[in-house]
Amino acid sequence: MKGVVFNLLEEAVVRTFGNETWDDLLDDANVTGAYTSLGNYSDDEIVALVGAAAAKLGKSNGEVLQWFGEEAMPILKERYPTLFENHQSARNFILSINSIIHPEVRKLYSGANCPFFHFKEGDGNTITMGYESSRQMCDLAHGFVKGAANIFCEEVTIEHQSCMNHGADRCLMEIKWAH
Repeated sequence: MKGVVFNLLEEAVVRTFGNETWDDLLDDANVTGAYTSLGNYSDDEIVALVGAAAAKLGKSNGEVLQWFGEEAMPILKERYPTLFENHQSARNFILSINSIIHPEVRKLYSGANCPFFHFKEGDGNTITMGYESSRQMCDLAHGFVKGAANIFCEEVTIEHQSCMNHGADRCLMEIKWAH
């Protein structure tokens, strides 16, 4: 996993809970915490950090990943405002992930192994989103969607229809906008 993801996690934790909590998570996860944005790090390290955060906060790993995704989105907007400039809504932004956002991520971070998303647009209020990644971090994608909705001052509900973390062969989420 690219170091930028670890950097985002660190910033989200420090902003919300402080430097001491980040240091505690590094100790509890038994990782060094020396992450450069362009570096490549074992997926096991992010799993260990998420597990340490879950234990410390009394939450599930999925809840921590959702929180992280939601908190990371405004940080991403601060760091990379051009990724958001041409989008008028969270729906438009989310639908551009495979064709615009992830290609830009790969330009910035050579070798980034981004997940792939399958979209099926329903009525004006609904998108079904399939998540494809060996990392099985669909809860992080869930959080990113919530974070994008917050940025565009929209309200969404997300229902996991199937999930690899619960034995399904794929992750499928229904995203519904409130009007």
